[in-house]
Amino acid sequence: MYPTRPRSALRTAVVWEVVRTALEKRAVELDQPVLDVLDTGGGTGNFAVPVARLGHRVTVVDPSPDALFALERRAAEAGVTDLVRAVQGDTQTLPDVVRPATVDAVLCHGVLEMVDDPAEALASLTGTLRQGGLLSLLAANRNGAVLARALAGHFNEARAVLDAPDGRWGGNDPMPRRFTAEELDGLARAAGLRVESVHGVRVFADLVPGVLVDTEPGAMEALLKLEQAAAEQPAFHAVATQLHLLGSLG
Repeated sequence: MYPTRPRSALRTAVVWEVVRTALEKRAVELDQPVLDVLDTGGGTGNFAVPVARLGHRVTVVDPSPDALFALERRAAEAGVTDLVRAVQGDTQTLPDVVRPATVDAVLCHGVLEMVDDPAEALASLTGTLRQGGLLSLLAANRNGAVLARALAGHFNEARAVLDAPDGRWGGNDPMPRRFTAEELDGLARAAGLRVESVHGVRVFADLVPGVLVDTEPGAMEALLKLEQAAAEQPAFHAVATQLHLLGSLG
């Protein structure tokens, strides 16, 4: 089961399969069917609700009250209200919300791009993990943005992304920061995590015309399988829109 509608699954399927499999493995290792999961920046519950439907307890920390309201409604519709806790906050207020070393897994998706200090934020998140706990990290890929801007004909912007320390193409760029695989690896290791795997996310999905996927019989399923197959290949990490890193503590 993917956490989103079939069309949106092209963007989430790779991450969901890694997260689902990792949680399943961790639960077996601990002989503990119910894990404590923290979803920071989890918004409306795109991953939190499916994780709760697996039977795990999920705390979602997000600065948006509107997103948290939508999360609670979504959890109620899925019948997992008792497993989902919504808390308004961010990585800076996390110590006031979650006690240290009390979480089995952390989801940090689309967060490091937005915070003032990625290293500090990641250290705060890692501090909530129990020994052996998992951290799922999803972030915008600098090199993928270079390719996307170039294919759109914005060559100066592509060069700017390539050269800028923060991976942005200019003041109008809506993304505050992008990372390379090496940068994410370094941040994870500095936070005390052992890197278990790295996957490229949306390798093809953002480059293939939507009309082709929506109208060609079987195209979406075929593209989904292609995404999953290419995600593990390091050669494709450089062109992916996002990078997904799975790490463990200790």
